[in-house]
Amino acid sequence: MRILCSNDDGIHARGLESLVKIARELSDDVWVVAPQEEQSGAARALTLAHPIRIRKYEDRRFSVTGTPSDAVLMGVNKILAEKKPDLILSGVNNGQNIAEDVTVSGTIAAAFQGMSMGVPSIAMSLARLSREKARWATPESHGAAIVRRLLAEGWPADVVVNVNFPDRDPDEVKEIEVTTQGHRDAVQLYAEERKDLRGGTYYWYGYTGDLSNPPEGTDLKAIYEGRISITPLHLALTHADSHAALAKALNGPAE
Repeated sequence: MRILCSNDDGIHARGLESLVKIARELSDDVWVVAPQEEQSGAARALTLAHPIRIRKYEDRRFSVTGTPSDAVLMGVNKILAEKKPDLILSGVNNGQNIAEDVTVSGTIAAAFQGMSMGVPSIAMSLARLSREKARWATPESHGAAIVRRLLAEGWPADVVVNVNFPDRDPDEVKEIEVTTQGHRDAVQLYAEERKDLRGGTYYWYGYTGDLSNPPEGTDLKAIYEGRISITPLHLALTHADSHAALAKALNGPAE
């Protein structure tokens, strides 16, 4: 099995080391194609107005001057053009990708890019609720077994599997839960105003420590309570109820 590893934290990210460890438990044909620099929050952006350059570090390890989607595109269409991967793993992100995060996450975008090219894709992220340290041993201990179980079960071709590991040590993680995408009832993102050395104003995004109060069955609840969250995601964004109501009201002549 040929595995392509990518991420949004960049080619030198610690989480990519964990991802490669997981991949090498599954196969000896592991390739890395990742953004040259951190691309957190890039979502599904593509580099359309600048050239893309590929840098080779060693056999089967490359970086791309672009976004996570660029990295997967270059990985599948150029670097691995003679034989495309059988599986794409993205991550392990340094921080959870749950609830609204999934719409801006470059980690998940890399997996969606792989899925759109016909390659089964899994995104992996490690929660950092305490912000004290990243417990990389947790995905390294549980990741390969989860991927094996997912591959054995299978999932639809238009679905990406979003795996989030809780902010717990490996032996504290006792359960896996297949979840739905949640929604936070507390706004966490804020812009902090700062001054540079010349008196100019700039802003830096940050997150508050306020947790939401999510319902059972959501990715938020599972992560807050120390379970591994597995959420099947897809790109169909049409809201069925609104579609039906608006169609009833508006379908017909333009005037």
